[in-house]
Amino acid sequence: MSLQHPKWPTVILLDLDGTLVDSVPDLATAVDTMLSSLERPPAGLAQVRRWVGDGATRLIERALADQDEPTTAPDAELFNRAKTAFYSAYHQCNGQQSQLYPGVLPFLRGAREQGCALAVVTNKPETFTLPLLRQLDLAHFFAAVISGDSLTRADGSPLRKPDPEPLQAAMEKLHGDRDNSIMIGDSRADIAAARGVGIPVIAVSYGYNHGEPIAKYQPDRVVDSLESLLAEETWHS
Repeated sequence: MSLQHPKWPTVILLDLDGTLVDSVPDLATAVDTMLSSLERPPAGLAQVRRWVGDGATRLIERALADQDEPTTAPDAELFNRAKTAFYSAYHQCNGQQSQLYPGVLPFLRGAREQGCALAVVTNKPETFTLPLLRQLDLAHFFAAVISGDSLTRADGSPLRKPDPEPLQAAMEKLHGDRDNSIMIGDSRADIAAARGVGIPVIAVSYGYNHGEPIAKYQPDRVVDSLESLLAEETWHS
């Protein structure tokens, strides 16, 4: 489909963290608790905000390396200790400080009223995704949820964005195709996944994207609020 016609696509795929929900306060709490258990200094909110978006495994790797893009994998024993500590901490605080971004609820309600089928496609593990959606009373909006560990490759490794397969799986669940589906996200991974599956992508300006302006990755358009889409005749840029 183009962004001009129709205004309301049949299927809307939405990222979670950084698009619908600001979850960094809880993630930062979990990361700092993990680091404390390893007798390391806290990373803090601003640094964790740069690290989120590629799933829990990558977040832990970045925290252990104290780098945005570590080039070597951590020691396996250290990583396993860190993962256990992070998962334990995040299970306890998931959703406690997370907040919906302004305009999210009006947009979801408007899309549902228009008969759109909605799906969450996130790199967040399912064990955290579903409780967060319930905690924020969002679960009822979505006919499908594809988490960061919902799909796996032949070797057992997870299939996550920027791979297009999670988007394709969500579209198939909702009977969508390239002509009637759209992706909305906040990161380069969302844009790459949408390009890979051949659908338009709208990016939000307020998300994480590792501290980089999302316009750098050339989505079809950038919006400052999802609610702004409700008042427009078309979604073209």
